Amino acid sequence: MFYLIFALAAGLVVPIQTAVNSRLRSYVTSPFLASFVSFSVGTMFLFFITLLTKHTVLIDSSIFYNEPKWIWIGGVLGLIGLTANILLFPVLGSVQTVVLPIMGQIIMSIIIDHFGLFHAPEHALSPLRFIGLIVLVIGVIMVIVLPDWLRKRKQHNALQNDTPDASKLPFQVSGIFAGMLMATQSAINGKLGSILASPVHAAFISFLVGTIFLFIIVTFIRREIHQLKFAIGKDKPKWIWIGGILGAFFVFGMSYLVPIIGTGLVVIICLFGQIICSILLDSFGWIGAKQKKVTGVQYLGLTFIFLAIVLIRMN
Repeated sequence: MFYLIFALAAGLVVPIQTAVNSRLRSYVTSPFLASFVSFSVGTMFLFFITLLTKHTVLIDSSIFYNEPKWIWIGGVLGLIGLTANILLFPVLGSVQTVVLPIMGQIIMSIIIDHFGLFHAPEHALSPLRFIGLIVLVIGVIMVIVLPDWLRKRKQHNALQNDTPDASKLPFQVSGIFAGMLMATQSAINGKLGSILASPVHAAFISFLVGTIFLFIIVTFIRREIHQLKFAIGKDKPKWIWIGGILGAFFVFGMSYLVPIIGTGLVVIICLFGQIICSILLDSFGWIGAKQKKVTGVQYLGLTFIFLAIVLIRMN
C-alpha cells in the first residue's frame, strides 16, 4: 500500500510543477529557459540529497564499461517530455496536449512491462490487464475529452471546432511519442537506480544530463540565458523557482518504484494522481489556473480510472 500511495503522490506533484513552470515561462518568455531553470533547481536539490543519503555523487568507473550505454539517456528523454507539452500547446490546444502524452505513456508502459524492456520486471499483458487498459482509456477520455466536447456541443460549435485537421497529425503523433519517451525514462531511471543502489542518485544523474543539454540550448543555440533576469525581482513570487524540486521528487519516485511494482502500474497510478490534481487546480483556481467546475462526467471518469488500477493490480 505504501508504494501505491507514493506513486499517487508522485503523480500529484506533476500538474503543480506544470503550473509553476508555466508561470515562470510567462516571465522568461521561453519554454526552453523555463525547463532549464526547472532542471537546474532539481539538479541542485538532488545533489545535496544524494550527498546526504549516499555521501558521494561519484560513479564507479566500472559502471561506464560494464553496463549498457542507454542507462545514461533518461535525462534527455525527460527534457523532451518536459518541453514537448509547452511546444505542442499552441498547435493542439489544452485537451489534446494532455490526452496524447498520457496515451503515449500508457501504451509504452504496457509494452515495457509485457516484454521486460530495459531490464524492467516483466508483466505479461493478460486478459485482465487488457480489460483494465480499456477501462483506463475510457476513464481518461471521460475526464479530459468528454467535458470539453460536451461544452462545445452545448454552444452549437462542435462541428466547427472538432473538424479533423490533417495538418495537425504530425503534432498529434509527436504528442503520443513524447508520452512514450516519458514512460521510457521511468524504466531507464529505474534500471540506473538499481545499478547505483540509489534511486536518488539515479534521479540526480538524469537531471544533470538534462540540465547540461538545456544549458547548451539556451546559451549557445537560442541564446536566451539573459532572459532569466525577467523572473527576478520583489514583485515576482518566490515559488516560481520550485518546479525543479517537484520534478525531482517525481523522477526520484519513478526511479524508486519501477523496479518494485513495474513500469505499467507506476505510470497508471501517477496518471491517476495527475488527473486528480489537475481537477483540483481547475476547481479552485490554484497557482493561477483558470477556475473550472468539475462535472459529473469527470467524477465518473475518475471512478473508471480507479477501477482500472484495481483490475491491473489484481493480475
